[in-house]
Amino acid sequence: MQKISFNDNWKCNGKEVLVPHDAMIHTLRTTNAESGGAQAYFSGGSYVYEKSFNVPDEMLSKHIVFEFEGVYKNARVFINGREAGGADYGYIPFFVQADGLLVKGENIIRVECDNVQQPDSRWYSGAGIYRPVWMYVGTGDCIEPQSVKISTVSYSPAVIRVTSDRVVNVEITCGGAVVASGRGADFELDIPSGKLWSDESPFLYTCKAYTDTDECEFTFGIRKVEWNSRGLFVNGMQVLLRGGCLHHDSGILGSATFDESEFRKARMLKNAGFNAVRSAHNPVSRAMLEACDTLGLYVMDEAWDMWYNHKNKYDYASKWKENHLTDLKAMVNRDYNHPSVIMYSIGNEVSEPATDTGVAAAREMTDYLHTLDSSRAVTAGINLMILRMAKSGKGIYDDKEGGRKNDKKNKTGSMNSTLFNLITSFTGTAMNDFSKLKSVDRAVSPVLDTLDIAGYNYASGRYPAEPKEHPGRIVVGSETFPQDIVKNWNMVKKYPYLVGDFMWTAWDYLGEVGLGAWAYTADGKGFDKPYPWLLADCGAFDILGNAGAPVAYAKSAWGMLEKPWIGVQPVNHGTKPAKAVWRGSNAIDSWSWKNCAGKKAVVEVYTDAFSVELFINSKPIAKKKTKLNKAVFKVNYEPGVVKAVAYDNFGKAVSENTLVSSGDDISVCVYPEKSTVKPYEICYVNIVVADKNGIVECNADEKVKVSVNGGELLAFGSANPRTQERFDSGEYTTYYGRALAAVRAGESGAVTVTANGVSSEIKII
Repeated sequence: MQKISFNDNWKCNGKEVLVPHDAMIHTLRTTNAESGGAQAYFSGGSYVYEKSFNVPDEMLSKHIVFEFEGVYKNARVFINGREAGGADYGYIPFFVQADGLLVKGENIIRVECDNVQQPDSRWYSGAGIYRPVWMYVGTGDCIEPQSVKISTVSYSPAVIRVTSDRVVNVEITCGGAVVASGRGADFELDIPSGKLWSDESPFLYTCKAYTDTDECEFTFGIRKVEWNSRGLFVNGMQVLLRGGCLHHDSGILGSATFDESEFRKARMLKNAGFNAVRSAHNPVSRAMLEACDTLGLYVMDEAWDMWYNHKNKYDYASKWKENHLTDLKAMVNRDYNHPSVIMYSIGNEVSEPATDTGVAAAREMTDYLHTLDSSRAVTAGINLMILRMAKSGKGIYDDKEGGRKNDKKNKTGSMNSTLFNLITSFTGTAMNDFSKLKSVDRAVSPVLDTLDIAGYNYASGRYPAEPKEHPGRIVVGSETFPQDIVKNWNMVKKYPYLVGDFMWTAWDYLGEVGLGAWAYTADGKGFDKPYPWLLADCGAFDILGNAGAPVAYAKSAWGMLEKPWIGVQPVNHGTKPAKAVWRGSNAIDSWSWKNCAGKKAVVEVYTDAFSVELFINSKPIAKKKTKLNKAVFKVNYEPGVVKAVAYDNFGKAVSENTLVSSGDDISVCVYPEKSTVKPYEICYVNIVVADKNGIVECNADEKVKVSVNGGELLAFGSANPRTQERFDSGEYTTYYGRALAAVRAGESGAVTVTANGVSSEIKII
């Protein structure tokens, strides 16, 4: 079927918009928003999208299908006033058949969705048609989208299996040349000198499937995933997952999901050393899967954050029972041909498996996924503390609409997910040791034994005992504290049954405000932070894509730092921060703190070397042995140059690194990430306060006004976790010297981005 973009010329509540579109990001944030800090104090609403499109006479006889990659939520689609389909869950793709509903000439498609009832999510969801829309047009014996599937039978020699719901002809091409062909509804093909797909060599083939009247085309990779107590293997090679968890939002763009945004995020993660991502806690976007296919990132694709017990009063739990198998099928149908997807997760931190009914549900879903796709493992992000509490009658979730228990018999009081996170913040990394208790093991083993790979959230304390306690069990750290990465990675390397680690979180996100913040304001000292807190502030990367201390610390654990990394905890606040447990450090790789001379500064150096010596302006400060790849120095800030020299255990210098202060000639600078773009492409532009050499100054933030000529400014903002400023206003204050603009190019010519009178041009080619 011909695939046509259907994203232009939509209106939302009567206003012209570009799809993908997040309707929620344009609403007001208020102190009394019913969503609270979970949704960053945004309000919900009802949204009606409409689009008029022309259907010529010859098109009426064709088979037409619309695909919606994601609509949040309760989507209902109408074509010329007649209901044609929809989906309750806000994170799955769904298809709408248009046959018999279209007329010659003008047609109207309408999408109704809402998230009026709040709270409905533990993080920022966004709202509306936030992922792309497609129209498929076919004739005769149509090949439906996702109906042709390819799996790897063997990698040496390379043999693939092709299955379809009808007899099709298939051509496999490599670099434009046909390397294999066949015909049937279920058959195998040898791929001569087959090139294999992996994170280190993400080679993709193209499959063209066709009948006498229709055709489709997609990419795939030759890769076979296997798992046992000796490890996780891709094409026979053991793989250790260097992973991070990802929420679905696009930072300053809200939840609007553009291909360029997802590729940018995946590219930055890959360049930083990650080789895996976990979609937290819902199916990842098609664009992210394509980016991971292309760049070489393994994906743990997760279905939901809840089952039939509510975590929020109006979340998806009410509709989960009737839809969960359909949701899983939609996820598998879309994911099947993506080599990056190596395992499915059936949920995150659910409490239901504390009961026999919940364990049965886990077994049902695992078995069902095996029938849909036997080539991938099934896991889940299991929080062992939550299950132990639920097993003892102290559960934090309920199947009532209230979203929490208040049962005197169970003595659970007003416990909910926010309060549980508060308890976790006090417990901190000690929660890892809680998992070693025998009572915990008894509570969690029934559900873990239903899974192919046991996913542990914050339970690294039990890793060493697994072979004795549960011979044959395979484990993945599905969610871990970033400050534990060195300890965790040492165990990943040591224990073959421990196949990887996914830190919380790889990229900062909207909502769940202040979860990882090191806060300097009075209202940041509590856990449940009030308006105007906006971000979780717990990412290894901030929402703009700037790598923070957790990235460097992970790279030191993974053996990927060529020289010591120097980070400085912000010098300009003059007070100690209130520290959240989901962040191990807020250090920034900068020695530019204007007007802070003489103030106390904490310098962190990360390296896997034996010891580190610190110098400020050539003066030796101290030499320290590293502990868990870290050395910390308390110094007085002095502008100039800070240098760290790493030594081996014989005292020989092996590497060094420096940070240099900015000069006095600081100003707003505009740095596009690309010099050329395609028509209508999304491009990112860094707007910073820096000197003539591009050194960013962290203590001279400015309010910046941005305008665009030859294109459209989609969003502009900084990574400030606590602000009343808006991403859609065109004005924002830099944060530690940095801000970012997302711009959509026009049709031709050039895009000119101007910030406080300073301009930069991007050519459209």
